[in-house]
Amino acid sequence: MAEMALMARLENAVIRLESLLSHSHQGTGMEYGAVNGVNGDIAPYVEAFDRIVNGSAAEFLKNSRILDGDVKIHAEMVRTAFQAQRAFLLLTSQYQEPQEDELSILLKPVSDKIQEIQMFRERNRGSNMFNHLSAISESIPALGWIAVSPKPGPYVKEMTDAATFYTNRVLKDYKHSDLRHVEWVKSFLNIWTELQAYIKEYHTTGLTWNKTGLIASAASEPSTLMGNQGPPPPPPPAPPLPGPPPVLDDANATRSALFAQLNQGEKITKGLRHVSDDQKTHKNPSLRAQGSQVRSPTKSHTSGPATPKPQQTHCPVLELEGKKWRVEYQEDKNGLLIADTELKQVAYIFKCNKSTLQIKGKINSITVDNCKKFGLVFDNVVGIVEVINSNDIQIQVLGKVPTISINKTEGCHIYLSEESLDCEIVSAKSSEMNILIPQDGDYKEFPVPEQFKTSWDGSRLVTDPTEIVA
Repeated sequence: MAEMALMARLENAVIRLESLLSHSHQGTGMEYGAVNGVNGDIAPYVEAFDRIVNGSAAEFLKNSRILDGDVKIHAEMVRTAFQAQRAFLLLTSQYQEPQEDELSILLKPVSDKIQEIQMFRERNRGSNMFNHLSAISESIPALGWIAVSPKPGPYVKEMTDAATFYTNRVLKDYKHSDLRHVEWVKSFLNIWTELQAYIKEYHTTGLTWNKTGLIASAASEPSTLMGNQGPPPPPPPAPPLPGPPPVLDDANATRSALFAQLNQGEKITKGLRHVSDDQKTHKNPSLRAQGSQVRSPTKSHTSGPATPKPQQTHCPVLELEGKKWRVEYQEDKNGLLIADTELKQVAYIFKCNKSTLQIKGKINSITVDNCKKFGLVFDNVVGIVEVINSNDIQIQVLGKVPTISINKTEGCHIYLSEESLDCEIVSAKSSEMNILIPQDGDYKEFPVPEQFKTSWDGSRLVTDPTEIVA
């Protein structure tokens, strides 16, 4: 009963925050919408944020509506994300900082909008405006600056830099054919430029709450958060923490992973040495005369045993680099752990074999690339978990994750938690995929279809999964 009461109060906090989004600020002409503070006063930094909303953000929305299609839909999602952020800023100007666990509940509307925007890109990879969608998707985590300290400004710049890879593609495709797309890029990048300047002026070391304001507790009564008088009731005692869920056994596959950058590694030509003309068979007749005795123009032909070619080795990596956890070249390492995580961070796991990794806390995204016999256990991911170019992977979700993507992978078992049953599984060019659902204290296995049947219904192609009948 105590646990249900606590959850109900936390959910009420989210409902109250989202209810702010349904009201418009009268008399401002804000297309993005706004709401007043509980006393009718708006803090200077909220007014400054409104200027971004009414300026560059509104211009971006206008240009997106001109382009129409998927870009217009995506921009409308950005609009609601800014509404959610504006409502949160308003709360910080009126209320005292809540407890950490309750703060995550109040951040949920912004987090949900970011997820929605990123998932829209994933669902529309075939769009003819995919570069536009990718620019938005890659940069929208910048709205997570409200949870970053002590330097949220550089974090926004990192997200902006990630978007420019795709905006440059848009400019390349349209700068000589359709200037509407050029104007779209300018207005989009202006949003993040102005947001960086805004943060530098008002929140250089991070967002601060009103130290003398009302108590913005997720356990507060609705009347308290909306500004009415009356102390909040004491929260019920916290329920006992459940024991740790079972970790995947080693017989099924080991697990491990960490953030790493895809562009790491030596260039393909590095290490090649120059071969002079006298060592080239087609320019040296004496080498041709030796025929099959010549095994290599670069090796000595002594009677002793051939020297084995040294194998290139890489040092294992498990470190935080900026906002990226890098986990690389881990071999036969069980029990790898990342415990000190933040919402802004991502994890990249590259070429880890016969290893296991557990990631505690909540992070933005996880990528598993080129791994074999690898096990991953994590608590919560707000974005996406990707598995690419891998073999025999096992993933266990302890909390929540909105999307798991599997590409070019053979053998992938995903253990979902009760909280993550609404997770979407996106797969391509993969086989032997199984989703394990908790039922009656155990897991029940469901295979992901690998074979599909496509037919013409007279107006369009219709594709359905099929099962192989023995």
